[in-house]
Amino acid sequence: MANRLPFYYGWVIVVVAALAMLATLPGRTQGLGLITEPLLADMGLGRDTYARINFWATIFGSLSCLSVGRWVDRYGARLVLVLIVAALGATVVGMSAVAGAASLFVFLTLTRAIGQSALSVVSIALVSKWFHRRISLAMGVYAVLVGLMFAAAFGLVGYAVSEQGWRIAWRGIGLVLLFGFAPLAAWLARSTPESCGLAGDPIDSSNNSQTTGMPLAVALRTPAFWVFALATSLFGLAISGIGLFNEAILRELGFDARTYHMVLAGTALVGLVSQLASGWIGWRWSLRGLMAVALVLYATSLVWLPNVTSLAALWGNAVLMGAAGGMITVVFFAIWPAIFGRAHVGRIQGAAQMLTVLSSAVGPVLFAESATRTGSYAPALYSLAPLVLCLAIATWLMPLPKIESAINIESNRAR
Repeated sequence: MANRLPFYYGWVIVVVAALAMLATLPGRTQGLGLITEPLLADMGLGRDTYARINFWATIFGSLSCLSVGRWVDRYGARLVLVLIVAALGATVVGMSAVAGAASLFVFLTLTRAIGQSALSVVSIALVSKWFHRRISLAMGVYAVLVGLMFAAAFGLVGYAVSEQGWRIAWRGIGLVLLFGFAPLAAWLARSTPESCGLAGDPIDSSNNSQTTGMPLAVALRTPAFWVFALATSLFGLAISGIGLFNEAILRELGFDARTYHMVLAGTALVGLVSQLASGWIGWRWSLRGLMAVALVLYATSLVWLPNVTSLAALWGNAVLMGAAGGMITVVFFAIWPAIFGRAHVGRIQGAAQMLTVLSSAVGPVLFAESATRTGSYAPALYSLAPLVLCLAIATWLMPLPKIESAINIESNRAR
C-alpha cells in the first residue's frame, strides 16, 4: 500500500501518530480533569487524597518512558504501538470499575505509565523514524493535528461524562481504543520507510543519519541533550502550574472566569498557528535558533504576566505565551532525530519524555506552595523566568554533536 500512494507514506504516519497522541487523553492531566469532579463525588475522596494519588501515579508512571523507547528501537514502532494502545484500552476499562482509593491508585498509575508516558514516546518516535530533514515540518503538521483532535475530544468526552456519567464514558473510551484504534494502527502504521520498501525521507536521501544514530549513553554525555531536555522540561513545569491554576492567577490580577475561558481558547488558537509556522521555520532555518527565540519569548511572558493590568495587555501576554509554547512544542518533537539520528531515537526521546513528565508533576506543587506561602503566584513566575532565559542563552551557544564523530569516539572507548 505504501508503495502505491502518489505521495510519501510518511504523511499517513503523521496522521496515525497524531491519533496515537490523542489516545493518551485518559492518561493526561487535561483528560483526567474531565472526570475529576464526578469521580471525587462518586468515590467520596477528598481533594488532598486525590492530589497525592495523582502526584505519585505521575512519578511512577514516568518510569515507563525509558523502557518503551528501547522497545521501539528494538522491535519497531508498529508492534509497540498496537500493544500499548490495546493495553491502555484495557486499563481504562478497568479504571471505570474502581471501587476505592487503592484500586484507583493502581489504575491511575497504569494510565499515566501507558498513556501519558509510553504512548507519547511511541507517537513522537513514529514520526521521527520516517522523517529527517523535513522533521520540523512533519512535526508542525503533527502538532496542529494533535491540537485540533484534542479540542474536539475534550468537547465530546466532556459531553459524555455529563450525560452518561464518568464510568460509562471512561469505559467507552477504553473500548474504542481496544477494538477501534488498535486494529487501525496495526493496519496503517509502519515502523520505518525501509520496513515497507521505501527509501526514506526523499529530500534527505544522502544523509546517512537516516539509518544510523547516536546511542542513548553517548547522547546523555552531550550538552545538547540536556539543554534541549531541560528547556522543554522547565517549560512543561511552568505550563503545568499555570494551566492548573490559570483561573486563580487571572483572578489575582482582577479578571473573571469568563475572561479566563476566552483567553484560554485564544492561547490555544495562537499555539496551533505557531506550531504550523514553527514547523516551516524549523525546516528552512534552525531548530536551535527557533528554541532560543521561543525561550526568550516565554521568559518575557512569565515576567509580564504578574504585571498585567488591562485586558489588552492580558491578550498580548496570551499571544506571546501561546506563540512561544507552540514553538517549543515543535522543537521538542523534532530535535531528537535531527541531531541524534534515527537508530536510537526511541530511547533518546524516552529519556527526554521522562524528564518532561516529572517536571509536569512538580509544576503544580511549586505554584501551590508559592500561593500558600506568599499569597500570590507571582514569586513562582518571577523565579522561573531567569532560568528559562539562561537556557535560551545556552541553547544558542552550545555546540551541536556530530553523529559520526560521537559514534567513533564511543567505539574507541569500548576497545
